[in-house]
Amino acid sequence: MTDKRWGNYLFDGINIILLSLFALITVVPFIHVISSSFASVAEYNSRSFLLFPTEFSLKAYSYIFTTNALPKSLGITVWITVAGTLTSLLLTTLFAYPLSRNRFHFRRSIMFLIVVTMIFQGGMIPDYLVVKELGLLNSYWSLILPRAIIAFYLIIMINFFKNIPEELEESAKIDGCGDLRMLFRIIIPLSLPAIATLTLFYAVLQWNTYMHAILYINDTEKWPIQVLLRQIVMVSQAGFVEQGSIAGESAIPPETVKMAVITVATLPILVVYPFLQKYFAKGALVGSVKG
Repeated sequence: MTDKRWGNYLFDGINIILLSLFALITVVPFIHVISSSFASVAEYNSRSFLLFPTEFSLKAYSYIFTTNALPKSLGITVWITVAGTLTSLLLTTLFAYPLSRNRFHFRRSIMFLIVVTMIFQGGMIPDYLVVKELGLLNSYWSLILPRAIIAFYLIIMINFFKNIPEELEESAKIDGCGDLRMLFRIIIPLSLPAIATLTLFYAVLQWNTYMHAILYINDTEKWPIQVLLRQIVMVSQAGFVEQGSIAGESAIPPETVKMAVITVATLPILVVYPFLQKYFAKGALVGSVKG
């Protein structure tokens, strides 16, 4: 066996060890958060770092689910995420396709304006005034439309579209295919990796909506889950959460409530990720590098 082959084995072994350590460092905090949310009061108070609880308790989850506020807020966030992601994907795709073709005469000028928005932004007060003048305050659309198109994600989609040979479009035009039909029948099916990548990006952005909800939503009945869970954490910060009104039992440490809150807010978006992961690397790499 040559020295070169041994070197390859050594290099692969070191990579596997390092990547496994990085993966472990990433996973351990999630395990700690989930385990702590299910830990009993005695076990949580007796152990500073918890990975696998021996006594399971649902008191923290009983506390945050005592009313229908959390399920309702979770449903609102799901609606905002689905509607916002679909809106963003549609607008981003329709905007990116003409900008990826050289035959579009104003492509360079528009691209310059897009890049400018990445460097210079209006700020919080101008954004609020625009949303107010449009009559979107206290509306779910105030959380969707202001961020419907993200400039960086748009550039990823443009660069991905550039990799599709224009000969395909010429062949389709010979057969009488129009621009919109070409986009939805040819371009989009060939762009699934990029679309899956942006789906994940936009979904995470909408799911984590917090600051915009604080600014634009005044009705507590319309709060998304991130704002409601922040309120739950603030209430639990006052000290031990009294559990007597729930099950006639002892108090709950506020830290376990925080862990339960983090688990509820994080788990749904983590469930979606494995279905898009196989497209993620290819879509992000090709869309960011080529062009």
